[in-house]
Amino acid sequence: MEDFHRIKRLPPYVFAEVNRLKAQARARGADIIDLGMGNPDLPTPKHINDKLIETVAKPRTNRYSASKGINGLLKAQASYYGRRFGVKLNPNTQVVATLGSKEGFANMAQAITAPGDVVIVPNPSYPIHAFGFLMAGGVIRSVPAEPTPAFFPALERAVKHSIPKPIALVVCYPANPTAHIASLDFYRELVQFAKQNELILLSDLAYAEVYFDDNNPPPSLLQVPGAMDVAVEFTSMSKTFSMAGWRMGFAVGNERLLAALARVKSYLDYGAYTPIQVAAAAALNGPDDCIHEMRSIYKRRRDVLVESFSNAGWDFSPPEASMFAWVPIPEAFREVGSLEFSKLLVEKAEVAVAPGIGFGEHGEGYVRIAIVENEHRIRQAARNIKRFLSQGATSMHNVVPLRDKAAG
Repeated sequence: MEDFHRIKRLPPYVFAEVNRLKAQARARGADIIDLGMGNPDLPTPKHINDKLIETVAKPRTNRYSASKGINGLLKAQASYYGRRFGVKLNPNTQVVATLGSKEGFANMAQAITAPGDVVIVPNPSYPIHAFGFLMAGGVIRSVPAEPTPAFFPALERAVKHSIPKPIALVVCYPANPTAHIASLDFYRELVQFAKQNELILLSDLAYAEVYFDDNNPPPSLLQVPGAMDVAVEFTSMSKTFSMAGWRMGFAVGNERLLAALARVKSYLDYGAYTPIQVAAAAALNGPDDCIHEMRSIYKRRRDVLVESFSNAGWDFSPPEASMFAWVPIPEAFREVGSLEFSKLLVEKAEVAVAPGIGFGEHGEGYVRIAIVENEHRIRQAARNIKRFLSQGATSMHNVVPLRDKAAG
């Protein structure tokens, strides 16, 4: 039976192959160290949990909530932007609460995309940046992901050679998966380009608070004067407060774009559960010592990852931000590609990583390693990988393809 139209537009979800191998290995009793998904293992801070529990006990909070967010939460997000970035937002018209930044991106794509519209997306990039528009009937044009001067000639070519003319450009810094950070100067040039070419800018700032240089916090695109005319920015509570499963995020910026997003959402959901929204407001309004602690934990893990993997024979530069390292495949394994190498790591080293090809064709040759295990487990992963790498190409022999395993 033929797939439905929208399903046919989606490429195979390559992470599923690694996940199947991981599940099979665990079913056999293997102790898989999972550095694949960016799934925070740190506890949600106590004052946030306490506010959730307190609010759940109130009988009226189990009713339908507000799709675009309750007033207290919208005001809390506007206050956060004022403190952190010096950006003034009207909570009534320039802030929409989303069910995580992923849902926000997907529904913004539904709101602004007509069939055949061209959207420019970095490659490699987080899958929803492209797939959200593909599911909405759009067409993707790729540009490099690194925020360097070379980005703009590629952007000019993408605009010049796309028919029809692109409607929007997606950016994500600190970047998932590459961990690149953009400067305010880069954003200034980006806003100028967007205005000259009538492009909507959609910025993913989910990793705004996961950075390791205290003197260089990642900026917001909206800090650029005039950015509000063309841009919407998406943030998330998932990483900052270890609230990934709570599904709480925001879209902020241009009023017209946010009104379109809010209207689409009003047909699709009633917003997050009210106690979650109240607790999220408490997080944004509360003390930030938990954020500093989160940052220091990830920085120590990053340093342990780089050092221990280097000792294992796998060298790479330390990422400046995010909870990921974007790492070239060891030379002896380059020919097998990122998916097969990731499957080998599960089978032979009992370590799971994310294959770079899952983030776009220009992610091939890399894997993404998430620092979502404690330092002891990271060192254990390095020891497993050292044994695997010491076997070299011989470790590739007798690898049973996934389809054969399923058949057996």
